[in-house]
Amino acid sequence: MTQERFDAADGHGPALSVENVSKSYGEVRALGGVSLTIGRGEFVAILGRNGAGKSTLLQLLTGIFSPDAGRITVLGHDMSRNAIAALADIGVVFQQQTLDLELSVKANLLFHADLHGLSRREARRRISGLLEEYQLDGVATARARTLSGGNRRRLELARARLHRPRLLMMDEASAGLDPNSRRALLREMRRLVRVEGMSILWATHLVDEIQHADRIIVLDKGYVLYSGTTAELTRREQSDDLERTIITLMGGDEGAGPLNTPNSNP
Repeated sequence: MTQERFDAADGHGPALSVENVSKSYGEVRALGGVSLTIGRGEFVAILGRNGAGKSTLLQLLTGIFSPDAGRITVLGHDMSRNAIAALADIGVVFQQQTLDLELSVKANLLFHADLHGLSRREARRRISGLLEEYQLDGVATARARTLSGGNRRRLELARARLHRPRLLMMDEASAGLDPNSRRALLREMRRLVRVEGMSILWATHLVDEIQHADRIIVLDKGYVLYSGTTAELTRREQSDDLERTIITLMGGDEGAGPLNTPNSNP
């Protein structure tokens, strides 16, 4: 499928704007005044240990929950005032699998198309293209249960793109994938940014994955500790060890959870 390269300068304003967003669950503060932006056609990675607030942030950004305070804007649409328009521009792949395992690959996609109000004719046309693009056309009638982990992720990505969102959110999307599948998924993120001009928010606890991003945001205990490039961070801290630099930034407490896993280089 041939497509012209997207020029991010064609858009106006950020793809995503988060201003002073806070969220608590009872006495537990999950996010404390988080602010961040993602430009159009930008690949941004959020790095944080388990419990840093990444999943809570993604749940707020995808409308599952509402923030206690602050403002979320998606491509100019205020989430609190026009959630339907904001969510129409978002595609999401969560860490936990959300496929219906008893439905076929194609039926999973048709169900998603129905949720977004696509006509059956348009849905079938888009589904056919995405199945071919992600090399799933040979298993279109197979139950999702029978797919490998890598193919399930590709199906979830195809589903997330079916309604043609301009902002894609990936929450620990490489979880459970083998190294080859992880590499392929990250290459696809770069392609979507470069070729289709998609904006991507990639949440992870793996340092090796953030090096594929244009910019990183380090989140710890519900607060943003750093926003910028990896090169700027290591230069600022006068270090060539990115993982050690980030651990130091987080206070040096390695017991709070891993920032990488053995033998997982993408």
